[in-house]
Amino acid sequence: MAEISELTTYATRGAQMFLRFDDDEIARLARFGEKRCYRAGEMLARVGEAGPGLMLILSGQVEVTQSGGGERRHIVTHERGNFMGELAQLSGRPYLVDEKALTDVEAVAIPADRLRALLVAEAELGERIMRALILRRMGLIESGAGPIVVGEDADADVLRLTNFLRRNGHPFEQLDPKEDDCAKALIDRFQVEVEELPIVLCPSGKLLRNPSEDQLARCVGLVGPIDPDKLYDVVVVGAGPSGLATSVYAASEGLSVLTLDCRSFGGQAGASARIENYLGFPTGISGMALMGRAFSQAQKFGVELAIPDEAVKLECGNDPCHVQLATGERVKARCIVLATGARYRRLEVDRLEEFDGSSVHYWASPLEADLAAGQDVALVGGGNSAGQATVFLASRARRVVLLARRPLSATMSQYLVDRISALPNVDIVDGCEIASLEGSQGVLESVSWRDRSTGEQKRHPVRFLFSFIGAEPNTDWLQSSGIRMDKRGFVLTGDDAGENRFPLETSRRGVFAVGDVRSSSVKRVAASVGDGAQVVAAIHAYLASASEPAPAPAAEPAQAAAE
Repeated sequence: MAEISELTTYATRGAQMFLRFDDDEIARLARFGEKRCYRAGEMLARVGEAGPGLMLILSGQVEVTQSGGGERRHIVTHERGNFMGELAQLSGRPYLVDEKALTDVEAVAIPADRLRALLVAEAELGERIMRALILRRMGLIESGAGPIVVGEDADADVLRLTNFLRRNGHPFEQLDPKEDDCAKALIDRFQVEVEELPIVLCPSGKLLRNPSEDQLARCVGLVGPIDPDKLYDVVVVGAGPSGLATSVYAASEGLSVLTLDCRSFGGQAGASARIENYLGFPTGISGMALMGRAFSQAQKFGVELAIPDEAVKLECGNDPCHVQLATGERVKARCIVLATGARYRRLEVDRLEEFDGSSVHYWASPLEADLAAGQDVALVGGGNSAGQATVFLASRARRVVLLARRPLSATMSQYLVDRISALPNVDIVDGCEIASLEGSQGVLESVSWRDRSTGEQKRHPVRFLFSFIGAEPNTDWLQSSGIRMDKRGFVLTGDDAGENRFPLETSRRGVFAVGDVRSSSVKRVAASVGDGAQVVAAIHAYLASASEPAPAPAAEPAQAAAE
């Protein structure tokens, strides 16, 4: 059996990942669960199945293993004072590892709702447990637990699926059949045709053939059915910075919260390679790391997260409001918070569809950086996101050509302008726009750009093109809702939406808008988080006003005289 203890996270953070509680701490934790007994050889939890929750060991030994690369890997053996579980147990999702009793075992099972209560009630112990849960998830991501994606590294659908899992912080393993014998064996075993690739082998053993993100999410247990009878205090549509901030603040103040997103948590901020102007992080932090922390925080406070679940219609003619989902489900809430942000604008250039997903990308994660390693790439855009991506890609690519419509100093923070100017492998070309793309079979070979003042065109060989040309409001699904918007499609709030509106409230009572989707918002992560905090105060005020009894009608004159 292979060992994974030599991997970085396990080797350097093992003491924090697999901490052991003393007898007094065990007693404090045990009151949140119920005792269970297992015989030697019995499974406490299986990969792909929702188990009993966090398991605190009272006596005996339990071996934790994971499957990967055609072999079973030993992670750790738990004894008295250790506990079993990782981030999935915060929300009752399926296990990513197998847990087997080596001896007779006594344990305390702490289900998801009681685990969240523990984290709040036992602050010091809860902090240690929360850190361990996060580190264990990091270890599983590093070691390749979870579903196995089989397909060529540069295939557009492989990138689509692996990016989806990566953006949702879910472990996975990707195997290229050109280089991996296990991948070839899986293809032969399941008689997979070339046009059916990529395939995904889920932890449950189910095989998917080139699935959609929704199919993959349901197969690995990321999302499940929503209770149609439950009335939530708040339904948040969108899990970017503003949506997650709303979720955390609302849930921490006792409101029941459901948060939806059609793709992944983090929004556009999650795609930022490094954010250096966010308060409190002087050395910077990646967008994914920042949003991952917010996502874990939301789970800690009991936010129900349905990702990916797409909202397609908002109905607020009656109380309560309803959100209709693409699955046909309907959820109801006393308040709705629109945090749908903006979607990436696409270049208006011929043949874009041919290269989309394989050679043209809209974010620069470590996955894209690996593809671009040693290659010549082009990046178009002039905002901070484009600047952050340029710096990140320049550390891996051979050369980066940065194309912008205006001088960078007019649209980008000065610290990024200075840093890019100092990079020896970055060429800055401003006053231009993309004119054409060249290549074949989805492989980009060169781009041409046009000088906006002279019309002169230049051609440059590149393997990848990264587009950061801004975004448009994600409000198409609101067209029938009656919510007022500005001429660009951003949602009006407060005094701009109508009289006597709460801060951040739209023209529909009880419906609020935060973050980039809001008209006149400041397109910065910190501003979006601020919206999320501010809107919770407005929600409390709205709910208080909605619960007040209506004033009695004025009495008729004759009745008044009689009284």
